[in-house]
Amino acid sequence: MTTFVPPEIDWLALAPLIVVLGAGVVGILVEAFVPARARRTTQIVLALAALAGGLAFVAVLWPQIVAQPVQVVGGSVTLTPFALAAQGIVAVLAFLGVLVVADRTSTGQDAFAPTASAVPGTSYEDLARRAGLVQTEIYPLLLFATGGMMLFASTDDLVVMFIALEVLSLPLYVLCATARRRRLLSQEAAAKYFLLGAFASALFIFGVALIYGFAGTVRLLQIAQQVQGGMLPLEGMSVLLVAGVLLVTVGLLFKVGAVPFHAWTPDVYTGAPTPITGFMAACTKAAAVVALVQVLYRTSIGVQAVDPQILRQLQVVIVVVAIATMVVGAVVGSVQSDVKRLLAYSSIAHAGFLLVGIAGFNAQVQASTLFYLLAYGLSTVGAFAVVTLVRERRVASGSRSGEDNGPVADDGVVLGEATEIAQWAGLGRKAPWLTAAFGIFLLSMAGIPLTAGFVAKFGAFSGAVTGGLWWLAVLGVLASIVTVAFYLRLLVVMVFRRADDETVPEQVPDAEDLDASETAGASGGTAPAALATAQVTAAQRVVVTVARSRGPAAVAVAVCAVATVILGVFPSPVLDLVEQASKFVP
Repeated sequence: MTTFVPPEIDWLALAPLIVVLGAGVVGILVEAFVPARARRTTQIVLALAALAGGLAFVAVLWPQIVAQPVQVVGGSVTLTPFALAAQGIVAVLAFLGVLVVADRTSTGQDAFAPTASAVPGTSYEDLARRAGLVQTEIYPLLLFATGGMMLFASTDDLVVMFIALEVLSLPLYVLCATARRRRLLSQEAAAKYFLLGAFASALFIFGVALIYGFAGTVRLLQIAQQVQGGMLPLEGMSVLLVAGVLLVTVGLLFKVGAVPFHAWTPDVYTGAPTPITGFMAACTKAAAVVALVQVLYRTSIGVQAVDPQILRQLQVVIVVVAIATMVVGAVVGSVQSDVKRLLAYSSIAHAGFLLVGIAGFNAQVQASTLFYLLAYGLSTVGAFAVVTLVRERRVASGSRSGEDNGPVADDGVVLGEATEIAQWAGLGRKAPWLTAAFGIFLLSMAGIPLTAGFVAKFGAFSGAVTGGLWWLAVLGVLASIVTVAFYLRLLVVMVFRRADDETVPEQVPDAEDLDASETAGASGGTAPAALATAQVTAAQRVVVTVARSRGPAAVAVAVCAVATVILGVFPSPVLDLVEQASKFVP
């Protein structure tokens, strides 16, 4: 008779994951049992407390894991300094992202539709908006996505990594479709993200199958050990390992937003609610890049028994993708006229800069990658937080010269973000402190000295030089110079160009009203409320204003700006921590 031996589980090592994912489960129960009037506040407090608790457990575990990495649940979770640091970075960025999500600004409404499942332009959606319904399910979804990201970056098992990929992806597919404004664009973005994400997931799991066929295991550490020891079911067929690693890499590069797997990025970043865009851009990229580093280094780069020629071919693939990503992000980003699309192509360019360091194939990559992800994440969350506060405001035209008779009642409809770059003219006079913070974020993304971005790019390019790819580092510097041009172009518009409201033409119906009328027309019916709104707005014009934050978004912007400057001026403490985290093999 076989005696069951229960596994020994180090619950403390799993505490960051348990707290975040457990809070997501509690958040679902909150939706069922907490009264509607207290539900939003409860969800926000629960989400922030869970993320802060997860970060606190990361700090508690740090000395123990640095001294001795551990494998938990039979090796399904491998807690190394590298993985633990990644969990901490994701928790910090998610905490700041939730602050932006929670802000309702001075308009009294957040960025999410009252009923995301409603067909845009229908009477049901209009009734839900007038009733003041709130989507509080946003916060459990954010917690599940964050928990999936933390697991994604810390697992040694490719099957568990695939499960974590789905856990982090499925909530994001839903969140992308919940925008209050431009509802059709939001739902289109979610559909594109879902379809392309499903395709990338299929490639990922097919790569896992090939790796399993070659090594007889899906554990990265065991694969490395068996390759080194020559104990393989299909000895001599290393092409299966290479093909499997490439397919898994493709799935990860999709999440990173690297060329040619970047097609979803501009449309999704533009259509998704802006707070969700910032959350995705920072946290998802961090988790995916960490997972990419672990897969490449554990299955091939860190295994001395792998044929050097195969490693060379794999390095060529990463180099080609890095070059294409930098070129597309820098060149196409320079011609964008929409702020969110500009930041989307900036994200693509930064994916290329990260790949430059990874392509160096040396031990320096782990530390520089972690610092880069933190610096980029802070700038990205802060930048998108600023975008959420720059709004359009509908005002009456008292005369052809553009005299204002004050704000026009908008029936509770929050005007959307002013995302056209031309609309940001004169923003420096309207909101100097907000403009200064946004300037810090842009300068950091550009890699200007005394910002965190400069230290991050220096580390990534140094990794390429150490690996013998000095010419790739030079290309990275040239691409960075191109990106500086469009960052500075936006700054020039904000600071040196005066906003002339008198030249603003009379405004046609706003985006949401157009969506409503288009939907009604497509269904063969009419939308009286939308048409009435269209008739009113035809005699009005739109000016750009800055919505006052009610606290959370302002805190996020301030923290991100201060941290970006501190990491640029005094990076040594964080560099020492990421240097300790460079060990990612137990």
